[in-house]
Amino acid sequence: MRKILIVGATSAIAEATARVWAEQGDHLFLVARNHEKLALIADDLRVRGCQNVAVYSMDANDFDAHIAMLDAATQALNGLDTVLIAHGTLSDQAACQQSVALTLQEFNTNALSFIALLTHIANRFEQQKQGTIAVISSVAGDRGRQSNYVYGSAKAMVTTFMSGLRQRLYKSGVVVVTIKPGFVDTPMTAEFKKGALWVSPETIARCIQAAIEKPRDVIYAPWFWCGIMTVIKLIPEWLFKRLKL
Repeated sequence: MRKILIVGATSAIAEATARVWAEQGDHLFLVARNHEKLALIADDLRVRGCQNVAVYSMDANDFDAHIAMLDAATQALNGLDTVLIAHGTLSDQAACQQSVALTLQEFNTNALSFIALLTHIANRFEQQKQGTIAVISSVAGDRGRQSNYVYGSAKAMVTTFMSGLRQRLYKSGVVVVTIKPGFVDTPMTAEFKKGALWVSPETIARCIQAAIEKPRDVIYAPWFWCGIMTVIKLIPEWLFKRLKL
């Protein structure tokens, strides 16, 4: 039985993953901005078998609120051994290109808020010498592309931070898992045309659950994105800059 904190619990991927954990009987502490939606998700998880689920309203961009939230999670679950950070926004690349303020806001949400949370969580788990930290990054962070380089750059920052954190915490017995989903059919991507590479949040949830149960350092979700991104990263820059990706 795990004691799990989920930040960004109202996202489609986080909700699907919470359902998997609820059916396993794990204890959950759900954090997001929308209290009403959190309450509905918590009720659904109780029906699915979760004996202990609590909710907490917080904007991840409110860095000063992070410590109080972590204290509340630890108290509600009588300890904390697993964290999933899953919040974020899908940046409007065209709008960001015209606005420094919007670009910085996207970095705040998709990178800096992660780093702030991870710093506090890492220190706590390092002290207790155990725990699992899982973070949803993205395949978009593997290489900058003209269509989404603001979002991709933020995710690259998260991926690199997680790599350093993994090396630092290894000797303390803390597991650090980076999850890199590809195309996921969620409300956030509702306006995108879907194709063969798109998968459901439930598919990603199963990938996350497996990566935590049998600890992995970095996973592509689903697995075939590893091959796709390997090819993309190998394209030489003189050719890559001429492609429309």
